[in-house]
Amino acid sequence: MATLVPSWRFTAVDPSEPMLEAAKQQLEANNLRERTDMHLGHVEDLAADQSYDAATLIGVLHHLDGNDAKRQILRSIQAHLKPGAPLIVAGNQYAYASQPLLLAAWGQRWRQHGASPDEVKVKLGKILQGADPPHSEAAVQKLLHDAGFGDATRFFSSLFWSAWLTCKMV
Repeated sequence: MATLVPSWRFTAVDPSEPMLEAAKQQLEANNLRERTDMHLGHVEDLAADQSYDAATLIGVLHHLDGNDAKRQILRSIQAHLKPGAPLIVAGNQYAYASQPLLLAAWGQRWRQHGASPDEVKVKLGKILQGADPPHSEAAVQKLLHDAGFGDATRFFSSLFWSAWLTCKMV
């Protein structure tokens, strides 16, 4: 996104210091660090009077336990966006165990990239623990509506992963 408009500025927010450090290294490697304000913490920790033209939430929702936590982060983002501002949300949209065919395809994808059958078994076991994705696209839409966003358009999907574009309601 940064290459599209050289005058754009960014704010990165993450509660994980190692993840924020990894982002900082990527920003520095791409000469974007000076255009990015970095905050260790949560969206709700940002100044209440600070508003943004757009936001992304990528790879986060499925790591939050329960719909209340998912709604909370979406509401926090919504509160910091200008009216009509776009939000891109990307992440898993199914409970892994509910889609055995997709889970098997994911395992085959890892095998195609050189993982042994034992490594695939370990990876599949790991993703079956510790994630709580929305259980359907309808569930994603409901979370977004509950947080004050309009209908979302899915513009990407691959196995469990999907991405949607929505806007803050005016």
